[in-house]
Amino acid sequence: MPRTTKAVTAKSKHKKILAKTKGQYGARSRLYKTAKQANIKSLQYAFRDRKNKKRAFRSLWITRINAALSDENISYSKFLNMLNASNIKLNRKILSDIAYSEPEIFKKIVDKVRI
Repeated sequence: MPRTTKAVTAKSKHKKILAKTKGQYGARSRLYKTAKQANIKSLQYAFRDRKNKKRAFRSLWITRINAALSDENISYSKFLNMLNASNIKLNRKILSDIAYSEPEIFKKIVDKVRI
């Protein structure tokens, strides 16, 4: 029975990891052991930041809505309360987009809510 080695398997495994860390600085993209550690860490960052991205965007939307409301002399929390009371179903993302790109329509929404 012929002797087998892990050479082909190991080479392909190493190439796969090195391809994933391509573009990273120094040994992180050149040496297998360091690249493997860098790849594991990058996957951890990716997992964490997929959650943080949602948090960051929600914060941005709230900031934009609040900035648009400062012209109308209404606080953000009071506006959302009045929005729910008047049974208008617009989420923060849409409100933010309207406030940012269509200020006159946002003003009409604020006037509708005030009534």
